[in-house]
Amino acid sequence: MNIKNKRISDETLKMLYKAIVSIENEEECEAILEDLCTVTEIQAMAQRLEVAKMLRESKPYTEIVDTTRASSTTVSRVSRCLNYGNGGYHMILNRIEGK
Repeated sequence: MNIKNKRISDETLKMLYKAIVSIENEEECEAILEDLCTVTEIQAMAQRLEVAKMLRESKPYTEIVDTTRASSTTVSRVSRCLNYGNGGYHMILNRIEGK
């Protein structure tokens, strides 16, 4: 991963990844996200996931913006990740959609 920050060590990032992998159910996920993130950060992540789902369904940008209230910049950024990213959106959407 290319998340580099002079203030955060690789070990600290690995601890975060291990923490996420250790989540066993939705209740645990909700608890840790509410402790780690602000409400706005959680809402932004949920919004991006909804945008990714709609982009995979080939919904037009205008419909995505109207439905999700995401900015066109956010829709464009999520689209770029879907097409050229690490495959994270596709992996998670496939899992939650049961594919």
